[in-house]
Amino acid sequence: MLVLAAVALGRALGPGPAAPGAYAARPSLTPGALNPDVTQATIRTTICVQGWTRTVRPPASFTSALKLVQMRRYGFTGQPADYQEDHFISLELGGAPSDPRNLWPERRPRADRVDAIENELNAKVCSGELSLTEAQRREAELKWTQG
Repeated sequence: MLVLAAVALGRALGPGPAAPGAYAARPSLTPGALNPDVTQATIRTTICVQGWTRTVRPPASFTSALKLVQMRRYGFTGQPADYQEDHFISLELGGAPSDPRNLWPERRPRADRVDAIENELNAKVCSGELSLTEAQRREAELKWTQG
């Protein structure tokens, strides 16, 4: 059900990348997927616990191999080191850890800047300022429009 919500969100926001777009995620290739263990009701025992993401993060051997496949699908050029295989819906916001629909090759240094935004959204969810769903929507919109 949560994955369906992510897919529906992708359709609602549009079919393709917007400007600056060259390195933005594309809903057709990266629709996102959610971790069913993370809900608004479980955030105090999951994403709001310091260090929790380390317990669900997939191994680099998995993400490094997937990055090469996805770089080709996206038509991205350059070296693998130019990209970070990143979670479209971040682990900090309840993204599915190992689902390829939730991973994509995000261009550096943009990937590093987006990490700070993900942390800010997590803090807002954990403080009650934003709902989990709203934070996930904002993150998806950001990555589909700006990368």
